[in-house]
Amino acid sequence: MRRLSSILSGCLWLLLMGLGQAAEADKPTVFVVVGAAGEDVYGSQFVKWAGHWREAATKAGASFVAVGLEADQNKDREDFQKKLAAEGTEGSGELWLVLLGHGTFDGKEAKFNLRGTDFNAEELAEWLKPIHRPMAVINTSAASAPYLPKLSLSGRVVIAATKSGYEINYARFGEYISKAIVDKEADLDKDGQTSLLEAYLMASRKVTEFYETEGRIVTEHSLMDDNGDGLGTPADWFRGVRATKKARNDAELDGFRAHQFHLVRSAVEQKMPVELRAKRDELELGINKLREKKADMKGVDYDRELEKLLVELARVYEKAGLLPK
Repeated sequence: MRRLSSILSGCLWLLLMGLGQAAEADKPTVFVVVGAAGEDVYGSQFVKWAGHWREAATKAGASFVAVGLEADQNKDREDFQKKLAAEGTEGSGELWLVLLGHGTFDGKEAKFNLRGTDFNAEELAEWLKPIHRPMAVINTSAASAPYLPKLSLSGRVVIAATKSGYEINYARFGEYISKAIVDKEADLDKDGQTSLLEAYLMASRKVTEFYETEGRIVTEHSLMDDNGDGLGTPADWFRGVRATKKARNDAELDGFRAHQFHLVRSAVEQKMPVELRAKRDELELGINKLREKKADMKGVDYDRELEKLLVELARVYEKAGLLPK
């Protein structure tokens, strides 16, 4: 009996360990890298923005990892690589990687400035390769646009504070998006939660308002890519949460995937199991892509495909117990 009891206890322990690991894999991580200050006034701003992300992570029940806030000023690159390598590579928990600091561009290569050795877009892309989780990379530095095509990947959201590597002035985008990510006023579709797309749009608008109020020429124009083509879509192409302008060469517009990223989820969204949420997101992306192709399809074919997707979507909500009774 004692042996049987030990076996059962061991099985229970393994079961609880497995459940704990699964829960951890579903937990999002907010990973903030604070770059070199350059001047004290900028350093205090970057630390303040990092604090906003820490507060957002706490509110979301997410893990928070920071680089660049420790006393040692010469090993931030190594610290970044070490902490990034320690992140879980699989699971449904999103990785929100936020770069707060200065950036440089020499006409060929863009770098994010750390205390010590900087890193470029190619290096960051290589460091992120082992991670197969939903991911958002938000580079708020000046000259950050070259990171966008290098980091672009299907299912990944990439945001840059500038539209070109030649926009090299201090960027204010980082301040506004650090606040917008939990700002209820940024919730354009009024579903009780602020998506990354909505935060991007709010932050971009705040940047424009700052320069207009100051009577200055706008020196930063943010871009977002979430469809893997590396082209990006500017904020002023959107009306509400949908991009409405026509891209050159009929390139696919961005925004659909970014609108599915929510750091702080609504009460309704929290009730949906992880696997059903993933299926829901997949179906919603399919519906949006179908709508983009409507003009090139026969009406009967479009209606048939749309009905099929909507029925599947309704079944997901039914399984989650979120359909009205």
